[in-house]
Amino acid sequence: MNSPFQWSLERGAKVEPDGGVRFSVWAPLARDVAVHLRPGSNPTLVPLELQSDGLFEAAVSGVAPGTDYFYRLHGRDRPDPVSRHQAQGVHGPSRVVDAHEFQWSDDGWTGRDMADLILYELHVGTFTEEGSFEAVISHLPALRALGITAIELMPVAEFPGGRNWGYDGVSPYAAQSTYGGPDGLRRLVDAAHGEDLAVVLDVVNNHLGPDGNYLAEFGPYFTDSYRTPWGPAMNFDGPDSDEVRRYVIDNARYWITEFHIDGLRLDAVHTIFDFSARHILEEIAAEVHTQATSLGRRCLVIAESDLNDPRLARTRDRGGYGLDGQWSDDFHHAVHAALTREDGGYYADFSGLAPVAKALSDRFVYDGRRSRFRRRRHGARATDVSADRFIVFIQNHDQVGNRALGERIAGLVPFDQQKLAAALLLLSPYVPLIFMGEEYGETNPFLYFVSHNDPALVKAVRKGRRREFASFEWQGEVPDPQAEETFHRSRPERKRAAEPGHRELLALYHDLIRLRHTEPALRPGASEYRVTSESDAGWVALCLSAEDAHALLAVFNFGDGVREITLPNPSNETWHLRLTTDAPHYGGSGQAAASPLTGKDIRFSLPPMSALLYRSGTQQSSHAIMRSPAQLGRRAT
Repeated sequence: MNSPFQWSLERGAKVEPDGGVRFSVWAPLARDVAVHLRPGSNPTLVPLELQSDGLFEAAVSGVAPGTDYFYRLHGRDRPDPVSRHQAQGVHGPSRVVDAHEFQWSDDGWTGRDMADLILYELHVGTFTEEGSFEAVISHLPALRALGITAIELMPVAEFPGGRNWGYDGVSPYAAQSTYGGPDGLRRLVDAAHGEDLAVVLDVVNNHLGPDGNYLAEFGPYFTDSYRTPWGPAMNFDGPDSDEVRRYVIDNARYWITEFHIDGLRLDAVHTIFDFSARHILEEIAAEVHTQATSLGRRCLVIAESDLNDPRLARTRDRGGYGLDGQWSDDFHHAVHAALTREDGGYYADFSGLAPVAKALSDRFVYDGRRSRFRRRRHGARATDVSADRFIVFIQNHDQVGNRALGERIAGLVPFDQQKLAAALLLLSPYVPLIFMGEEYGETNPFLYFVSHNDPALVKAVRKGRRREFASFEWQGEVPDPQAEETFHRSRPERKRAAEPGHRELLALYHDLIRLRHTEPALRPGASEYRVTSESDAGWVALCLSAEDAHALLAVFNFGDGVREITLPNPSNETWHLRLTTDAPHYGGSGQAAASPLTGKDIRFSLPPMSALLYRSGTQQSSHAIMRSPAQLGRRAT
């Protein structure tokens, strides 16, 4: 990808084509600003000139990439709010980076459509022993072989210390130094594209972390009008908010332009408060899409939201914000509650099997219905929004890590139920997301961890975690977030993938993902589907059909016993068994009958805690040629 940038980052330290660096910082709260070059070693202080509306700038000759600098304001040295690299951490100097120095090898890569995504969420710090961008690269071929089409990175903006989920980042433009910094991230993205994997980056626009956060000394980046659970909200609609909006919009364009990122996952947008005529989320999506078009690529904007608001992913011509997709927590909560029978906290709203059927059919379970947990009506109907705009999961960093003991589903339910959950996820009509290690039943917890410098902040985090879990009545002592052991316990152990039970689950994930690549009816947004269920009998059926393709019938038994099921077959189709989670090679008993089903009514037995998938029409060989992830890619020819 050698085409010139149609947009370039003007704030921060910009290397000029003819040499030198132009420094630009918005600091309306400062009387004067200087750039402090090479602090601690032959330092130089260069005043910046006030341009207008609090913008200070100056072109400085003799400054090269790799030079460290602070901005000096109010007599204090502070990192650049638009720092591209914090090599010495959040309190250290910023470093000049030339965005054009890196040699990319991904010419022809143009991104992926939402419907082609099979996402794999990972935390860079715990995904490998080394905890670096570089170390992730060696695992990309295995992810591609599994059938994954995109990796999703938890936030990598510079955070305090070396142990953090990333949601306490304070330098939104600087890739985490302990992970390998900006060039480490570039090498990972370049390598991922070489494996035909897209890269989605989790970004936090609703707040900044408390440790190393100096933004408020520069300007009114935050507002007293609203507050997030994690601190002051960003000022998107108050006085002087234009530059704050620019700050986050430029950040989105920065990641897709200078790092070739294929998609942005916007964290907790329900805590982004904006009553402007044009919401900041709509503006981010529009600017990302415009910039992506100028780069000849497809870039996605995906929201995480607690609102169940379909406007996020509804197109702008229909009154929506025009984002490409949003997470659906309801799917997770429904499946989790049905399998674990937990009813504490928000799981109180998802008891029984009816929520599973509704999540499969209607996007949201709570689409205007009253929530007992919230004690009010919640959400709005979303069936008019295409299914490929909804991302579902049975695990993710939040739903595992925000448990008191960080238990994964493999530590909560028996093996057969793990397989049933996998089938629900990968045979659903939505875009699936897999959390690292899920594919082979990782049992190590994924815990919440930090490495803050301020003892008072550490104490507050510990107290806050205990308070957060009160409504769930979970048992056990909450692991200390600050303890290094908590971090190390959260690493996956891949050797488990070869052990009994784990290797069979991995085989099931592989085959289910293969089906998503081979069966057109499983492509989100391309199929029509119908859900039938009998909650008292403990089963749900999902029929999917697509134009000029074989129909699929998936049936899920949540009961402890065999279920005898009869379903109407008005077209008198013949149905062939395509997959059963009860098959011996998936560690099952092999009870499911392989005989074709036919007649006006089809009758079959469903083994306990299992899923069966049938395919209409002529029988297909189990060795049929499939589309590989590479064939699904978007490389120019």
